[in-house]
Amino acid sequence: MTGAQPLVPPLRMQQDGPSLAEQMTALPVATLLVRPDNSIAEANVRAETLLNMARSAIVGSDVARTIRIAEAGARFDIWHSQKPIAAYDIKVHAGRTAEMEVDLMIAPIVDHDGWRVVSLHAQSQARKIGHRGTSGGARSAMGAAAILAHEIKNPLSGIRGAAQLLEGGQGGRDAALTQLICNEVDRIAALIDRMQDFTTDRTLECRPGNIYPLIDRAADIAAAGFARNIRIIKRYDPSLPFANINDDALVQVMINLLKNAAEALEHVAKPRIRVETAFRHGVSVMVGGGKGSAVLPIEIVVVDNGPGVPEHILDHLFNPFITGKRDGQGLGLALVDKLVRDMNGFVQYARDAEAGESTFRILLPMGMG
Repeated sequence: MTGAQPLVPPLRMQQDGPSLAEQMTALPVATLLVRPDNSIAEANVRAETLLNMARSAIVGSDVARTIRIAEAGARFDIWHSQKPIAAYDIKVHAGRTAEMEVDLMIAPIVDHDGWRVVSLHAQSQARKIGHRGTSGGARSAMGAAAILAHEIKNPLSGIRGAAQLLEGGQGGRDAALTQLICNEVDRIAALIDRMQDFTTDRTLECRPGNIYPLIDRAADIAAAGFARNIRIIKRYDPSLPFANINDDALVQVMINLLKNAAEALEHVAKPRIRVETAFRHGVSVMVGGGKGSAVLPIEIVVVDNGPGVPEHILDHLFNPFITGKRDGQGLGLALVDKLVRDMNGFVQYARDAEAGESTFRILLPMGMG
């Protein structure tokens, strides 16, 4: 007598509209329902197309055999994890298709131990969320950055000297503002030193640190300058642990995102920017080369109520020289992407049309030790 298969969690009929089974069938993404024993219980039409297999052949098969990880040296077992997993740009052999690069999402089903929903995106969504490798366009931008760095760095010492003279001549009345100028000149000089090495793969020095003074510093700079007429709302998680970061890089990332938001609000009647933090349990991104998964629980979001990114540049939003602004240069978000990746995190953009808000989300590793 053979063992009975676990029952499929019931797909209840909705009072109005299609059933959940019909909704799954209509999903535009290849989706599988997987049992606790790793056998596939259900597959939608897009999964049949992607795997090049009939539903009758997919249902009942072992998911680890149907979706085979191509990286033989990988040190992870995604099919025996009880946590949500997001694997971007991972090479797999899916069904009867040749090796392909996909984004793989695994989501456990609440109250049904061991059951999971697996979705496969054949066209890499990682490029849309900023988890990209260095492209040829990025390398061109890096070369341009090295030239610009040389030209920009020369006047910085003069600006700093002028600020120090102002501080001494005003009897200390504007000491806070002149000190802000000096601090920013020092930070920009350090950033330009980094930009001059932009064409190398030198590791950005990161350490466990408190993100809040750095976010506040960026917000203060924004409020004193380009966002002086915009309400900036802060919603912080007070229990957030340290993140593994580079201080100057995170400040620059936040300034760029705040400036991007402020520019998007130029013609908005009641402009506002919201900065929020949170700890996201179970958020991980799988990296290539057999390096396993990176856990990225520290979340920082910058939200604005502007019109959002133009549709025609969404797929290339984080590429250099891509901009929807008439006077923009398209380097701000490319630098955000570069610095966040250097801190082993990723950045993504999302638009909530119903709320009328645009969100840039940064996920960073937690600081250890």
